[in-house]
Amino acid sequence: KNNPGTLVEIPKMFTDPAFLQQRLQKVTDPIVRNFWLKEWQQTTGSTKSDMLGYVVSKVGRFIENEMMRNIIGQSRSGFDLAKIMNGKKIFLANLSKGLTGEVNSSLLGLILVSKMQMAAMKRALVSEDERKDFYLYIDEFQNFTTDSIATILSEARKYRLNLVMAHQYIPQLTDQIKNAVLGNVGTIGSFRIGAEDAEFLEKQFEPGFSRFDLVNLDNFSLIIKMMLNNKVSTPFKLGTAVPKKGRPEIVEAIKKISKLKYGRPKETVEQEIIQRSFAEPAPVAVKT
Repeated sequence: KNNPGTLVEIPKMFTDPAFLQQRLQKVTDPIVRNFWLKEWQQTTGSTKSDMLGYVVSKVGRFIENEMMRNIIGQSRSGFDLAKIMNGKKIFLANLSKGLTGEVNSSLLGLILVSKMQMAAMKRALVSEDERKDFYLYIDEFQNFTTDSIATILSEARKYRLNLVMAHQYIPQLTDQIKNAVLGNVGTIGSFRIGAEDAEFLEKQFEPGFSRFDLVNLDNFSLIIKMMLNNKVSTPFKLGTAVPKKGRPEIVEAIKKISKLKYGRPKETVEQEIIQRSFAEPAPVAVKT
């Protein structure tokens, strides 16, 4: 706990016996210890090579990327998501594939959504009256969720974690995720969509609106069906406000303040990773 590891050290656990023994001194979980001391030690030949190759290929793609290595290679987080949720703070994460890459974007999104879910579940220890609403907005949510989205949608509501999820078209979703979402969401809305999606979503807005209405919506307009006081409303048409022009100087000022408050110098992070991953381990005392 005083010196937690990270994903960056995983390959070294499989390839450096001295490093492994050093880390095992701090492991108390009997199942984890059993794997390393018995199962892994007894694995030999091609089986061991295959397992090592699998682990390195899965983890290597992240730790070989400098940006990802500096994110997942920090042993402690610079912020507490539970405090953000309970303190009604705003947390923004730009996970654009163009900035991070598709695989990296997906991993970071999955981690953040999972940590939000865990932070919400901890509210079970808090009385319902003290649980504060927190709204989690996920754009292109199909990239950051798994088939367990049904659990998140059904369980998070009672812990006052409210999800607002958006995506572009139905074929982006697997059947499991599609069914989980449509079976659990309270409110569903659609901006102008294509003919195929309109045919699928038409049943959500009948009889007041048809597929023709869905494909011919004006800009900034949508058709929506809401959950109000535990009852589904009649679908209706809604106009949204035209986005206001932003102020880039304010954005940059907020980023700078956020870095100073929650961030750490890149050089410091990189040095810590090098020390943990490549420094010679301390000698392990062996009792005879």
